[in-house]
Amino acid sequence: MNLVVFDIGGTSVKYGRYQVGGIDKKSSFATPKTWEEMKENLHQVVKDLSDKDTKGVAMSSPGAVDTKEGVIKGFSAIPYLHRFKIIDELEALFNLPVTIENDANCAGLAETQFGVGKDSKNAIYFILGSGIGGAICQDGKLYKGSSLYGGEFGYMMMTDGKTLSNLASPVQVAKNYAEEHGLSQFSGKDLFDLADAGNEDAKAALSGMYDALATGIFNCLVSLNPDLVGIGGGISVREDLVSELDKRIKALIETTNARELDYQLKVCQFRNDANRFGAVSNFLSTK
Repeated sequence: MNLVVFDIGGTSVKYGRYQVGGIDKKSSFATPKTWEEMKENLHQVVKDLSDKDTKGVAMSSPGAVDTKEGVIKGFSAIPYLHRFKIIDELEALFNLPVTIENDANCAGLAETQFGVGKDSKNAIYFILGSGIGGAICQDGKLYKGSSLYGGEFGYMMMTDGKTLSNLASPVQVAKNYAEEHGLSQFSGKDLFDLADAGNEDAKAALSGMYDALATGIFNCLVSLNPDLVGIGGGISVREDLVSELDKRIKALIETTNARELDYQLKVCQFRNDANRFGAVSNFLSTK
């Protein structure tokens, strides 16, 4: 048995073939400008990777995925994916069963079933990139809420009318820094590199980012009371990530006198493969 697996992102679509034991034939293509181009690319990959043992297509996508209606709701950097019967259209195109789940939810599923959260009863995940996605997993299953917004931590309102995504996404923080300093072509990695080189302004920007993220995590700790918080996305390669966040969270716990609040803070295990493994997990649990 095998599956064709896609992770649809704002700049690229990663894909591969899942067989028991892992994902091989990994590659990617640039995210197309139109739905017709996207369908052509997806169809070609499915034709190239499928054989008589292929049982279906597992997909990870941005947006609020309504699995009952087969529609991607909400909004994302790929507007043409939203508000039509996308699963029906793809199943007709591929002549195979298709599942789609939100990308952050896929990452949470992967970590809960195979990664850092496999021994957790109640885990939450923050996935940091161009924004902040999240997932809530209780007893090994996704909790999506009554209108699919469960785990959308990036919408959390912080100070001055700004959201957690505005204040704690590495991409947004780098963008804000670049605008303040008259820079162009400036990425999150550039900001970290500048801070590592000793630039005080860059260090202050990152400290503010860690402050905001720690506050967001603390808010979730006292509202959802998980036993595990997983952090994913490109920022997870930073060796100081857990220590920077943990000391800030502990300071908030002391300030609020919530000293019995217990949690583990861990970096997600699957990194760039999390969405694809989660898409597989979602397919296997629903088909």
